[in-house]
Amino acid sequence: MEESPESYSNLAASLNTLILNFSFDALLGLGAIFLLLFVSAMVSGSEIAFFSLTHHDIDGFRKRQKTIDRKILALLERPNRLLATILIANNVINIAIIILSTIVFRAFFEMQLHPVLAFILQVALITFLILLFAEVLPKVYASRHPKRFSAFMAGPLLVLRKFFQPLSALLVKTTRIIDKRMEKKRPNLSMNELSHALEITTDESTTEEDKNLLRGIVRFGNTYVREIMKSRVDVVAVEYGTPFDTLILTIQEAGYSRIPVYRDNFDNVEGILYIKDLLPHLDKGSNYQWQKLLRNAFFVPESKRINDLLKEFQEKKIHMAIVVDEYGGTSGLVTLEDILEEIVGEINDEFDMEEAIYSKLDTNTFVFEGKTLLKDFCKITGTEDGLFNEIKGEADTLAGLILEIKQEIPYKGAKITYKQFVFEIESVDKRRIKRIKVKLKD
Repeated sequence: MEESPESYSNLAASLNTLILNFSFDALLGLGAIFLLLFVSAMVSGSEIAFFSLTHHDIDGFRKRQKTIDRKILALLERPNRLLATILIANNVINIAIIILSTIVFRAFFEMQLHPVLAFILQVALITFLILLFAEVLPKVYASRHPKRFSAFMAGPLLVLRKFFQPLSALLVKTTRIIDKRMEKKRPNLSMNELSHALEITTDESTTEEDKNLLRGIVRFGNTYVREIMKSRVDVVAVEYGTPFDTLILTIQEAGYSRIPVYRDNFDNVEGILYIKDLLPHLDKGSNYQWQKLLRNAFFVPESKRINDLLKEFQEKKIHMAIVVDEYGGTSGLVTLEDILEEIVGEINDEFDMEEAIYSKLDTNTFVFEGKTLLKDFCKITGTEDGLFNEIKGEADTLAGLILEIKQEIPYKGAKITYKQFVFEIESVDKRRIKRIKVKLKD
């Protein structure tokens, strides 16, 4: 079907109208749109760049202390304010792009004749340009080159932070108020609820080692130092006035890398002797003053949580702490290894002597040392940690639990029944319970 001359003339007239409508103002607006797209891309990419910087990158900035490094560190000191500035600037720029695009499209199209077509083209094209060039591409690039992008945008962001300071401060304060309200409404999950959630979410592919590791992490924040410490009766320590040759023999027998040193009695700990400090002096005679090698002891209370203690160990770069009770007396000793074992399980190296704290007679019968920690007892017998919370009081060992139940030192052969357990005393003296037979009732 041939086109009529009249249709060609109408098309030519439409093109002429389009060209006339494309004025200098429209061209200027189009240039402004592309400029704003570039600025939006830089601001969007800076969000990914700054929050992708690693601790190693930040340490490098602190060491170099160049002008650009100080600018980056100044922005990272207040991350909430930085994020608020980026979000506000990005939204303002995108709104400006939409307004300018409306003006430009009006110059291209006669809105009275093609309003729907103009609106559809405007929404589709501007959305595509903003998503591709102002969001996706800059963020991909910034994630791969965070240091370069952060250095490029540090100066402009400092200017934007000052410019948008009233709005960003208001946004940060509003966010904090909302966060506080949410924290009040947020339910506090107990350790039993977390453990139950763990059992529900694990499947057949989850190994028993993985389950134990997750259980250890769940229990970690609710464990106190007194529950994992080594009691003072089991601690190897030396008296301050011990001769050098006697000290060497004690170290050889103990096999430890650090030994507490006390004066008169173990309640007066003078310091910690690191065996590696002795190595250059092994050829010295028995009169060698080894006491000058002592390092300061770190003291912690029994009631301290082990997650807080782990942070202090990391900060102070130490591996051992002396545990004291509420009266200032020495209760025992706790090490970094003791803390880590609460998560990953027992850690044995080539110098550790295998110490049997229990023996299994049959499926439901065990023989435990009295000093066995209740946490270890529950793990071995497969019972919940909170089973003895009602009666254990301040006790942390199996012998302490028996004393809490009986309120006296039981005689040999005495039987104590509690819930599904039957405790039979196998060995005891005037001061403590040494060995206990435990039978689990069906």
